[in-house]
Amino acid sequence: METTDISFYSMAVGLLLMLVPFYYLWKLKTGLVQATVLATLRMCVQLFLIGIYLRYLFVWDNAWLNSFWVILMVFVASHTAVSRTGLRRRMLFVPILIGFLVTAFLVGFYFLGLVLGLENIFSARYFVPIMGILLGNMLSVNVVALSTYYNELQREQQMYYYLLGNGATRFEATMPFLRSAVVKAFSPCIANMAVLGIVSLPGTMIGQILGGSAPDTAIKYQLMIVVITVVASMLSLMITVNLSGRKAFDEYGRLKHVFRHQKSRYNSLELF
Repeated sequence: METTDISFYSMAVGLLLMLVPFYYLWKLKTGLVQATVLATLRMCVQLFLIGIYLRYLFVWDNAWLNSFWVILMVFVASHTAVSRTGLRRRMLFVPILIGFLVTAFLVGFYFLGLVLGLENIFSARYFVPIMGILLGNMLSVNVVALSTYYNELQREQQMYYYLLGNGATRFEATMPFLRSAVVKAFSPCIANMAVLGIVSLPGTMIGQILGGSAPDTAIKYQLMIVVITVVASMLSLMITVNLSGRKAFDEYGRLKHVFRHQKSRYNSLELF
């Protein structure tokens, strides 16, 4: 069964639906009309360009080229994460880069090699899309969790220092803030997992079914993709928090200047 193609004319007709959000964004004077229009145009151009590139990437199917492309994706995802969190690049970029890179390859290889049992785990057809799915989910979870973690630490420094002053280790003192960050970042993931297949039909499964795959095969893939994205998101976050903490705190456990546009207060605070 072949997938029904969408002509450029049909796509133009489909894009007319965007007039609905454009209208309400304008009507409510949100100031987001121009940004939304530009985002839509960028999305279209970027997806068409990446579609052309992936066509050749799949034809060449070279392990080195595929790995280079994934590493480039990791760099872009890391840059995006740092920008969205508002944290200092010097503090966060390398930790989140390592977290993304290590986790993507560990979880990706586990899935491609052990679960799917592929002889060539670098096959562009599987390697690039799976890595893209992992990085996309890691990005969204890490941005929410890291922003929450360091914002709450910055806002509740007195509580953090109180715990330190009462004999807690830095890990124990930061535990309440890390717990809050994990809850905020993973609650939507858990909620979505609970209603998959009943309330919502995920895009990966629908895409496979539209592409001609049997429903039971699509369901198996979707189930495993949910599992590996949750695992990768958690593992990458823990690696990033651990590595970034080495630069976010001084030798006395005091919080440094972690945000790009916020003055540091730790020099004026005493632990005891």
